[in-house]
Amino acid sequence: MEITGLELTSVTKRFGDIVALDAVSLGVPAGRVLGFLGPNGAGKTTAMRTVFGLVVPDAGEVRWGGRPVGPSERLRFGYMPEERGLYPRMALLDQLVYLGRIHGLGAAAARGSAARWIERLSLGDRAGARIEELSHGNQQRAQLAVALLHEPALLVLDEPFAGLDPLAVRTLAEVLRGEADRGAAVLFSSHQLDLVEDVCEDVAIIDEGRLVVAGHIDALRQASTRRRIEVRLEGAAPGWRPEVPGVELVEEQDGRLRIVARGDVDPARVLDAAQRAGRVAAFSYGPPSLAELFMEMVGR
Repeated sequence: MEITGLELTSVTKRFGDIVALDAVSLGVPAGRVLGFLGPNGAGKTTAMRTVFGLVVPDAGEVRWGGRPVGPSERLRFGYMPEERGLYPRMALLDQLVYLGRIHGLGAAAARGSAARWIERLSLGDRAGARIEELSHGNQQRAQLAVALLHEPALLVLDEPFAGLDPLAVRTLAEVLRGEADRGAAVLFSSHQLDLVEDVCEDVAIIDEGRLVVAGHIDALRQASTRRRIEVRLEGAAPGWRPEVPGVELVEEQDGRLRIVARGDVDPARVLDAAQRAGRVAAFSYGPPSLAELFMEMVGR
């Protein structure tokens, strides 16, 4: 069956006086990975839950392949919620097989897929363990296996990297890229913006229920009104700052300075000031990082 894309169109949801989602529209094409970003309470989890019918919007629509999402479409989706939802006293392998059957896999296919993902996610020695016996990180891997074992057309993950060790982070990043290469649409939220920048092509930033910006990461960085300057300076007086209008020192450590400048600031002026203060060992200029872009978009 052809894998298509996810669309949220003008999705609005209120909880009493709180507007959790305010006419949010975004799309995740097949074969792409979209990082869904925002401060705590911005509306990310609510938006993801609308995809699975766990939250019913007051207005707007969730579509898959141009048609409204219903039960048959959701069986083709994979979901990893932030709050884990597995049966704590059921063995890992048995649980994966059971949930694979619910998604429509035959008994042999469910067992084969469960075994493959258990090995892929380094859970092979824990296949017979109950979920409550697994560490926090392994419980996350188990929840990820549930989302993946039926080859979902859409994969939605809420804070999947939280609490994982570096090896598990690398494995998960590889899995997400692999799923997109397979043709799935992948949407995940994370506060670890360096990981988002490494894994994703696209991002959407939401704040107070409203979509602030969405698009290709590089295009959004280039379109920013700010630029990033990094200087490694030797021999400068303690506390030196570039006295150039339109620039702000945001970090200084061991002679390394990170500066944010307005887009109209000539970087040569900053370089000139640094050379007068000491020996410039390194100097770079370019668009802001994703983390800096995020602060520009939602900074209070």
